[in-house]
Amino acid sequence: MSKEATHGTHNALEDPRNEDVLIYINGELKPRDEAKISVFDSGYLVGDGVWEALRLHEGVLVFLDEHLDRLWTGAATIGLDIGMSRNELTGNIWQTIEANDMHDHVHVRVMVTRGIKKTPSQDPRLTISGPNIVIIAEHKKADPESRDRGVTLFTSTIRRGSPDYLDPRLNCHSKLHEVQALIQAHEAGADEALMLDVNGFVSTCNATNFFIVKDGEVWTSTGQYCMNGITRGKIIEVGKEAGIPCFQKNFSLFDVYGADEAFVTGSFGGLTPVTKVDGRTITESVPGPMVKKLQGLYRDAIHKAVAEGKADG
Repeated sequence: MSKEATHGTHNALEDPRNEDVLIYINGELKPRDEAKISVFDSGYLVGDGVWEALRLHEGVLVFLDEHLDRLWTGAATIGLDIGMSRNELTGNIWQTIEANDMHDHVHVRVMVTRGIKKTPSQDPRLTISGPNIVIIAEHKKADPESRDRGVTLFTSTIRRGSPDYLDPRLNCHSKLHEVQALIQAHEAGADEALMLDVNGFVSTCNATNFFIVKDGEVWTSTGQYCMNGITRGKIIEVGKEAGIPCFQKNFSLFDVYGADEAFVTGSFGGLTPVTKVDGRTITESVPGPMVKKLQGLYRDAIHKAVAEGKADG
């Protein structure tokens, strides 16, 4: 697949060191080619698990507490006992990072599933092991082309679900509806998918949170039907601290098509400008003034977190 075909917010620069990374699996470090989980794993069979993604900046896992809060909340939501404390899991993350001699521009994915099943089944009572815990740390630096070029979005017909059947705030292994939305976007010629909530208001993207800028104000969805994004929360926080009016509210595609700027947020890519939605041009020059300002404020927040992390260490 060409680079053009894979343009998006998760584009990373190629790094040959990733071919030889060690993967943490239930207390053992395995070479990438030997890192395997049973076909009877609950995550593989029925998507029964939760995950978290973190960034290592200058030797510091930034916003670690917020990420662990989200992981533990997700596990509690699905009735999953992670089987270790936050400190123990953090120690295992650092074990993986240090075994790979990693220091900066590192993306860490922590995955926890309910464990091995006796036979293919949804029933958690047929789980015959403790949880499977996998930690994948890779050298991943965001491709600056995504930030400099921006991304295009297509509004999918796949809606973000209601909290009473699969809460959109849950970082679970069941991501098929998001994959479906992304496929629709690709088939429409866009980079990623914009998704509406059950009431027809703008919710989020398939893998990132969505914001618009109107008349000097920053708008994002209410949070009821979107991913519980750590970066999303940081943007709202630093924006308000800087005196930028930031609102979590219901708004529709009517507002999106008439926006002055738009952008998406995520732990990997940070803030990425959006240039088009459904073929309609939002802005031809990226980043716009508000996105540029927020990118700077977010970088400052990361630098502050790094400084505090080094001081605590």
